[in-house]
Amino acid sequence: MRTDAAPLLHIADLTVELPGAGARRPVLDGVDLRVHRGEVVGLVGESGSGKSTTAKAVLAMLPDDAEIAGTVAVGGADVLGMDARTLRELRANRVSMVHQDPRSSLNPVRRIGDYLTERMVHTMGRRPADARAHALELLTAVGITRPEQRMRQFPHELSGGMVQRVVIAAALAGDPELLLADEATSALDVTTQAEILAILREHQAARGLGMLFITHDLHLAAAYCDRVYVMYAGRVVEERSAERLFRDPRHPYTAGLLACTPELGDARALRPIPGRPPSLDDAFAGCPFVARCPSAETECETWRPFPREIGGGVDDDGVVACRLADVRDRPGPDPVDQVVRIEKVGS
Repeated sequence: MRTDAAPLLHIADLTVELPGAGARRPVLDGVDLRVHRGEVVGLVGESGSGKSTTAKAVLAMLPDDAEIAGTVAVGGADVLGMDARTLRELRANRVSMVHQDPRSSLNPVRRIGDYLTERMVHTMGRRPADARAHALELLTAVGITRPEQRMRQFPHELSGGMVQRVVIAAALAGDPELLLADEATSALDVTTQAEILAILREHQAARGLGMLFITHDLHLAAAYCDRVYVMYAGRVVEERSAERLFRDPRHPYTAGLLACTPELGDARALRPIPGRPPSLDDAFAGCPFVARCPSAETECETWRPFPREIGGGVDDDGVVACRLADVRDRPGPDPVDQVVRIEKVGS
């Protein structure tokens, strides 16, 4: 989904450095990202690429000693400039986050009912009886049977899938405008994952939420998202509509990730990306992917990538940060040789 309206979430030239960590490069380096209302946007990349840090920046949950530059705006309001009271309101009512490990969000000695109602009573000002009734409605809406019984149980008494549903119910309790889903299904089995994704999609569509969907699974992002950002070493290297990005990736890193991802019924040989993902100890004068890129040239070692419009027409107005992105017939290894089959999930 694309729209000319102002984005719900707008991140512009966001750079985050952690001086105390002894890092030689920023954790985030000039990140640009936007999410519109009613849109599901994917953020993909290997571990350490900066995906979770980007999500935490939306809620101003970065370390106190972090040096931050750039803009993070939700509904036009500058998050990085908010005082403590305004931040509490943002986190309570406007933006919710579903974490990768749902049990880490729950207090193991507090009942599920307490977890769901406490925020509604003390932060949102609901009466206890109203908060309990709303909690029961939310548990039913996310597919939990016998919600009255679950309200009395402790987290260890519920399965992983049920705990994830509880966390999603809590995220929806404040009727947020923006939902941040950080690897929300990666720890679940395939069947439960599909159920959780369907629940998220159903509520996102019904409420018109904007959603930032963080995952390392490119095929899942292709099937689930409207647009996708690909991150590498703290930078966005490509942004396109989901279908076009996975059918015709323009950045060698995107193409490399697709080439090493297995598919059922696909007999093609998997080609892993050589080398390792960069750490914060690795600094770059030019492209951070140069040591792993099959098409790299000497100039890439000093040429600093910047977003370039692809210009493939009105339906393909994404960007790519690669000096060779517009060279389609260059001799040598061609990582763009597969077609990814896309089937929308939960829609």
